[in-house]
Amino acid sequence: MKERKEWRPLPDTITIKDSKIEGLGVFATQDIPANTDLGISHVYDERFPDNYIRLPLGAFINHHEMPNCKAVVSESHESIGNIKHIRIITEKNILSGEELTLNYIINKLDNPLWEFEYEISQ
Repeated sequence: MKERKEWRPLPDTITIKDSKIEGLGVFATQDIPANTDLGISHVYDERFPDNYIRLPLGAFINHHEMPNCKAVVSESHESIGNIKHIRIITEKNILSGEELTLNYIINKLDNPLWEFEYEISQ
């Protein structure tokens, strides 16, 4: 059995605030090195229309054609065990105050292969 840990919707290094891209966005509250795992953005659950439950990180991170983060589909992780999910990883150094972005596909519901396209679009 996994040890119970306190769950936080976002790591201490990021916050949600107004974005110049669209509505609200995810921003660094301190410098974040490249290849930092920011955590889980989506958890697989086939009962939902697009088969994923979107968490705060996934709900507020904005699209950009030249992103500074990537999404990685994972089947398991040491922190949660064997649960399919999507994690967000920084691709370069992020400065405090900078918005975190992904290059993602909009309106995935009509495309049964969206997961594959989501991965390769990163």
